[in-house]
Amino acid sequence: MKFTAYSGVQVFDGTQLHAGKAVLFAEDDAFSALIAVSDLPEDCVHHILDGGVIGPGFVDLQVNGGGGVMFNDIPSLETLKTIAKSHQGLGVAGFLPTLITDTRAKSQAAINATIEAIDAGVEGILGLHLEGPHLSIARKGAHDGTLIRPMDDADLAMLLDAAAQLPNLKMTVAPENVTRAQVETLAKAGVLVSLGHTDADFETCQRWMDAGAHCVTHLFNAMSQLGNRAPGLVGAALNTDHVSAGLIADGIHVHPVAMRAALAAKRGPGRVFLVSDAMAVAGSDETEFTLNGRTILRRGGRLTLADGTLAGADLDLAQAIRTLVQDVGVALEQALAMATSIPADLLQKNLGLGRFEPGKKIRPIWLDRAFDLRVLP
Repeated sequence: MKFTAYSGVQVFDGTQLHAGKAVLFAEDDAFSALIAVSDLPEDCVHHILDGGVIGPGFVDLQVNGGGGVMFNDIPSLETLKTIAKSHQGLGVAGFLPTLITDTRAKSQAAINATIEAIDAGVEGILGLHLEGPHLSIARKGAHDGTLIRPMDDADLAMLLDAAAQLPNLKMTVAPENVTRAQVETLAKAGVLVSLGHTDADFETCQRWMDAGAHCVTHLFNAMSQLGNRAPGLVGAALNTDHVSAGLIADGIHVHPVAMRAALAAKRGPGRVFLVSDAMAVAGSDETEFTLNGRTILRRGGRLTLADGTLAGADLDLAQAIRTLVQDVGVALEQALAMATSIPADLLQKNLGLGRFEPGKKIRPIWLDRAFDLRVLP
């Protein structure tokens, strides 16, 4: 068997950084070992890189689109192939395609398309994230308020059937439109229930978390905020030890000071992890696109509706890591974990992603000294 090795960089194995080592891959792209350069097989292809860090490919639990298309536009196998290919170019090894608030028929189509893509072996698709339609009108953000509604028995039956067929199903819901009993039923079926787009108070959010909601969608954005007398969903997310929270670390959705405070305050074992909240423009040069018939503009690193409402993010996870390290002051090791092992560990079935594990096929990434994603030779 022939091997390929990389050295001249730090190596992040999913948990910690290693210096002065080489990372070795077998010819089938499976991770083999992290070893001293002097111990490399004599016949391996050895690439000496110019600094930076190599790590396992990113895991992104909130991907709305890419390559010029949105999952909401036409939730089909072809759409998912386009999105998957665009995010592979951004260093993503695994992701959850995300359907934003839409009709029940569109949700069912998204479920069917995701099952078809997984059966067809489309690389990188780990399941499905349905962000809505059971959210709060008061905190709808860029979601279409006319499509937001309570979860009924037919919705619940559809979701339970999907959970039985998909390796992973994540649901973003709001207590205003989903009951505690529904959350408990979904959680028992293996659904990763996430609170978001809600104006619910701290006490209500805590009760829904006790019922089985173990995640929070894009911390700080589209939710009740942390106040001195009313901690809101932000406070519940940081205070509840079994809850993890996604974070859009572009410096636009959340100020670096707020990110720093949240990371310092978060009680574990739940952790804060990175999401891109990527839209159609990811991996493309597009300057605008449509969502539920409304034009979304791409200007200066922002994606907005015509009225200025933020509509997803113009972000990839390499950029998010750069923001955390350079602007927030997060250690590189922690920032990398937030884009790899931490989100991977939230999934029921993560295919061994997020870490270098012997024998596991993994799509590695190389971030250079400026945290720009580089293609491995």
